[in-house]
Amino acid sequence: QVQLAESGGGLVQAGGSLRLSCAASGRTFSTYALGWFRQAPGNEREFVAAISRSGGLTSYADSVKGRFTISRDNAKNTVYLQMNSLKPEDTAVYYCAARDTYNNYYRASGQYSSWGQGTQVTVSS
Repeated sequence: QVQLAESGGGLVQAGGSLRLSCAASGRTFSTYALGWFRQAPGNEREFVAAISRSGGLTSYADSVKGRFTISRDNAKNTVYLQMNSLKPEDTAVYYCAARDTYNNYYRASGQYSSWGQGTQVTVSS
């Protein structure tokens, strides 16, 4: 399995931006579909965004569509989540996830086999 490590979280005011990064170990990064999820205190982990192996296909939760952008750099073994126009309700621990697959992408957390440790994002009002 691939090892994942998120970074880039922090405290930002509402309306601000953050870019999360998730670096992966291993030499087969390009065979993995990738996703970002988040979990706020007292809530279940929820889907945020996903991207296919090539980066050509993406999917977003309705709550972040138009504000967040997922991308990947297979040469750097890294997936990114650019978050703009942040809202207090975006406050959560953000996790990246990966699955070795021939399929396009996944939106369900149970379909991923590898997870990072998470990075905290806090948006103040």
